Amino acid sequence: MPAVDDRTTAGARSRPRTRLLPAIVATILAGSLANPAFADAHGLIGRTDLPIPAWLFGWGASVVLVVSFVALGALWKRPLLQGAPTRPLPRRVGRALTSPVVELACGAIGAALLALVVYAGFAGAVRVDENITPTFVYVVFWLGFVPLSVVFGDVFALFNPWRAVGRGVARIAGPLAIPPPLRYPSWLGRWPAAIGLLGFAWLELASTRGDRPASIALAIIAYSAITWTAMFLFGVERWARDGEAFSVYFNLLSRLSIIERRGRAIRIRPPLSGLTTLKQSPGTVALVAVMIGSVSFDGFSIGQRWQVILREFTDGLRSAGMSSSQALESGHGLGLLISVLLVFVFYRTAIGAASRVGGGHSPAGLAVVFAPSLVPIALAYVGAHYVSLLLLQGQAMGALASDPLGEGANIFGTAAWTIDYAWISANAFWYIQVAMIVAGHVGALALAHDRALVLFGSARAALRSQYGMLGAMIGFTCLALWLLSEAGKG
Repeated sequence: MPAVDDRTTAGARSRPRTRLLPAIVATILAGSLANPAFADAHGLIGRTDLPIPAWLFGWGASVVLVVSFVALGALWKRPLLQGAPTRPLPRRVGRALTSPVVELACGAIGAALLALVVYAGFAGAVRVDENITPTFVYVVFWLGFVPLSVVFGDVFALFNPWRAVGRGVARIAGPLAIPPPLRYPSWLGRWPAAIGLLGFAWLELASTRGDRPASIALAIIAYSAITWTAMFLFGVERWARDGEAFSVYFNLLSRLSIIERRGRAIRIRPPLSGLTTLKQSPGTVALVAVMIGSVSFDGFSIGQRWQVILREFTDGLRSAGMSSSQALESGHGLGLLISVLLVFVFYRTAIGAASRVGGGHSPAGLAVVFAPSLVPIALAYVGAHYVSLLLLQGQAMGALASDPLGEGANIFGTAAWTIDYAWISANAFWYIQVAMIVAGHVGALALAHDRALVLFGSARAALRSQYGMLGAMIGFTCLALWLLSEAGKG
């Protein structure tokens, strides 16, 4: 169920342009599939037995990107995504799916699951594999809502426990008991969401206690307190739209979906077009950089090279009097921040080239305008990196649902279920990664090109503005290929 669309551009395009869009995308996609080396380069954690030398993979990936870029310039002469027409589903379908009963039920489920995860974190087993909290948070919640968002739209908006509790309290208390919300500062934008997402990445990738059920439960309590306080100050819906990290994150991914919600209506839109209606706001670039940089660091941290660097760094900190756990967290935390900064530098370098095309556009302004074009890349990185974790470790929820506390219960009769690691082959994972990476980067190029056509007016100027973006894409490819080789040494 997608969330309300904050469409800022009115008007619809003609049907011939709508027919042309899938033809162009199919042409570029077919060319990209002809060279699977490109897709494997971004897998991060995938095949380590590369069938040809790594340098050849890098060249192949660069060639595919250049071919895709040229195809866009030749075939995509006017905007096809900005203001693209949408088609409504039958009115009764939209009214049923957006009814107050459905919203209340989904919100109640989300709040109940939040309470269960917190309770299990404190009262359940200490072992990670026996307690539902780690698997639910890092697999079901963090990864499971990704494909749901891309396929069905902003499903998380319905199940968001913080939003559901905030709305419930506001409704029960009544307008007289709660003062009017403060005005949300425009300069704050999506910065709170970016910081919140970075905090979650730190808990997962840097904290030495990030997999402990009690630590996760404590982090949830702290995050909930901050979120509900902010909702009290600025309003539930406003904070959920701009400040609450997971709402903003899943909403960004849901804009890749063909399904959108406008009030009580459900509509079908062209792929990627939802990102063209994203409100320009401070902190958006930082948010997307965190999305890509955190996954990149996760891949790099598995490699042998990082282990050597980390050992030298932590030895120095321990010699200065820091404990082993503090030194380890500091090393991983610094690596995470550097990875995010690298993504930001890549992107701003590309934007710097676009700003020299003309039109009086500043690099800072262009960075915000083109930031949505990085969302397909973020999805590709997340999908390719974590698909095996979702499909394999996700099976553990069968047993954990029956015994969430790890006390020997068998509520649903599934406590004896085990993970079947053989149900999908390594080659199947590789092909899934290929599809994700190819689609992600083709989508990013197409969206950036469409945005350039809207901004610069002429097809020639739009193509020139994207030379820097092409260079950044090649840089992302080479970086991901290097991360893949580093993971193979781990």
